Amino acid sequence: MLQNTSFDGRFGMMPFFFCFGSMLFLPFHQGVLMAHAFTGTYGINYGRIADNIPPPESVVTLLKAARVKNIKIFDADHDVIQAFKGSGLQLVVGIGNEYLKDMSVNEERAMDWIKENVQAFLPGTHISGITIGNEVLGGSDQGLEEALLGAIKNVYSALSRLQLADVIEIWTPHSEAVFANSYPPSSCIFKESVLVYMKPILEFFSQHGSPFYVNAYPFLAYKSDPEHIDINYALFQSNSGIYDAKTNLHYDNMFDAMIDAAYAALETAGYNNMEVRVSETGWASNGDEDEAGATIHNARTYNLNLRKRLLKKKGTPLRPKKVVKAYIFALFNENLKPGPSSERHYGLFKADGSISYDIGFTGLRPSSASQSLASLKGLNARSWCKPYSKVVASCAIVLLLALLI
Repeated sequence: MLQNTSFDGRFGMMPFFFCFGSMLFLPFHQGVLMAHAFTGTYGINYGRIADNIPPPESVVTLLKAARVKNIKIFDADHDVIQAFKGSGLQLVVGIGNEYLKDMSVNEERAMDWIKENVQAFLPGTHISGITIGNEVLGGSDQGLEEALLGAIKNVYSALSRLQLADVIEIWTPHSEAVFANSYPPSSCIFKESVLVYMKPILEFFSQHGSPFYVNAYPFLAYKSDPEHIDINYALFQSNSGIYDAKTNLHYDNMFDAMIDAAYAALETAGYNNMEVRVSETGWASNGDEDEAGATIHNARTYNLNLRKRLLKKKGTPLRPKKVVKAYIFALFNENLKPGPSSERHYGLFKADGSISYDIGFTGLRPSSASQSLASLKGLNARSWCKPYSKVVASCAIVLLLALLI
């Protein structure tokens, strides 16, 4: 899903639950915290094309309460990066498409960007990755497609010169528009027009261990063809599924099928060992009249079942040992996003910080009287029980001794 004012890539395509209590002590390298780009299996996209969402400091509080460890933003806003300082959360920042052409021919431009937007905040803010562009390939800007590889190489070179290449992962998210077809999954290949740019990028990333990231939206597939796609298949609910005769594999949900389609395309291109991760996936809770499936019920069903699926830490039918990792889109409803109404209704949380629907997260403010009571009880428990727990325990021991005497 594009996060700038252009959203052609979204429509040109078709076919928070981690344990936060214990922190691992990680080794340092050149004064920078060694890190994996993705901890666990669940992450979230923090988009900010809105004028009514909470400030970054409140967002950090929200994310920590939700126990979401992995956060991806689409730029490198300094207020946001600073707000994550000391939070223990892993942040992926983004180089926008507007920088790619310049960076592709000027490594020093990439160096300046990294020094200003990444190095300056280390190690206080745990920046674990950089996305380079967003949904570039398969779009309508050939100049951007031609610039992407050069920008990737120059960003990596700059990171290497700063001795950060082994602690900050780089990648570029792709839309489904890079594929010629994706049904059944085993038949998926890259478009010929894309492959000329994709192949050298895959080669470079394979040399440095970067995954292939894809934006996978069963919602978009369903709303484009609701008469022929079973809504239950798209929502992880009980259904007959599909059978892939070539691989002899059965799929009971579209999300897994989309991931395995990407694996099939990579295999055909010669990159069997590259991991596929999901850079965006989500379901709109509202939309225009012609946007089938955009309801609160469906959005809750998809995101709740997706969360359960990721919690299982399992792979896909084609790659059962490759645990699926995904960034959910999105943290908030973004009221200034262009395009159809659905674009402004992907948030797990409303602009005021309350939950859009219940999938197990706690908002910044209650969304009902019962949630208010639950939050109050939780706050009371944390605020007075912890300081006086030792006193209560001591009194209990004294009382017990008195009874024994």
